[in-house]
Amino acid sequence: MKREQWHVSFQSRLLREPWLKPYTDFELAAFPGRGVKKIAVICPSFVSDCLETLEEIAMEGKHEFMESGGEEFKYITCVNEHEAWLTALEGFIKNFEKGGL
Repeated sequence: MKREQWHVSFQSRLLREPWLKPYTDFELAAFPGRGVKKIAVICPSFVSDCLETLEEIAMEGKHEFMESGGEEFKYITCVNEHEAWLTALEGFIKNFEKGGL
């Protein structure tokens, strides 16, 4: 993908303290006004979908984006129980048991 085709934002933040910016919820609401009507969202910090992310990004984030004029929102799930991930994880564990990292 070209650099202008992707964007990084940060989900978590503290209520009264500055945190990592830009904030994902603000960005999702602003995208349609910038002409971005279709997006695909991935949360690469996780290997499995967690309830917080599913609620805040896949549900609330989609709602904010669509209510702001978005046309298509796709949430890309984490690797979860995908066979390739489980095989890699098994390899990591076996290597660790042998004294490797």
